[in-house]
Amino acid sequence: MRAGLLVWAVAAVATAAGFAVPDAARAQGDHWEWRGAVAAGKTLEVRGINGTIRAQPADGQQAFVTADKRGRDDDPADVRIEVVEHERGVTICAVYPGRANTCQPGGGRMHVRDNDVQVDFEVRVPAGVTLVGDNVNGAVEAVGLTGRVDLETVNGGVTLETAGGEASAETVNGSIQATVRGAGTGPLSFETVNGGITIGLPAGLGASIDAQTVNGSVSTDFPITLSGRINPRELRGRIGQGGRELHVETVNGSIRLRSIP
Repeated sequence: MRAGLLVWAVAAVATAAGFAVPDAARAQGDHWEWRGAVAAGKTLEVRGINGTIRAQPADGQQAFVTADKRGRDDDPADVRIEVVEHERGVTICAVYPGRANTCQPGGGRMHVRDNDVQVDFEVRVPAGVTLVGDNVNGAVEAVGLTGRVDLETVNGGVTLETAGGEASAETVNGSIQATVRGAGTGPLSFETVNGGITIGLPAGLGASIDAQTVNGSVSTDFPITLSGRINPRELRGRIGQGGRELHVETVNGSIRLRSIP
């Protein structure tokens, strides 16, 4: 039995017996996997540069992250996946060749130096865990999560669906599609430069809204108690009785707030 498979076999037996399972990672060719415990209230952070980041709920209490690497001219083996455990949670990065490149919570130095390798992350997030998905060239997506969600990319779209917790999405060149289900009190923030923003919100939402665009329009399914003048490119006021902060901003694109059941 190969060493990587043996690690997973031992982990499966330990889990069935009720013992704690240590964090484990394995790689096979251009495919990489990591499984580990991340407690509710902690953060699972995934940092990429070229590729995609896609997240869904985990089946249990353990997080599970896979990375698939591919390159046209450059060798995928030159890009390593690093795991950094810290007091706030776990940070996982795609680290490209370069002595100065590092994987650090909240940042680090991450230059590709014209390396064309793409890394696609698939993430499974336990209930109540905060997800931070940070990318540069590629889409970012998180669907069905219950904890806080913070997603960011530069060149790519963002898709976000949350049960109602605090959430933010930011891109430069791409659109944002967000759905917020259920009640919540934390702030919601969605920003892009070149792209539209569409947000689905519960019919009974109460929020203080600040929405604005430069080249586009703002439309809403919700009755708004306005603050200030009527402006087709700017909307400030209160939805329902007010409450959580909702910030929506784009430069080149339209904003739509739609009511969902």
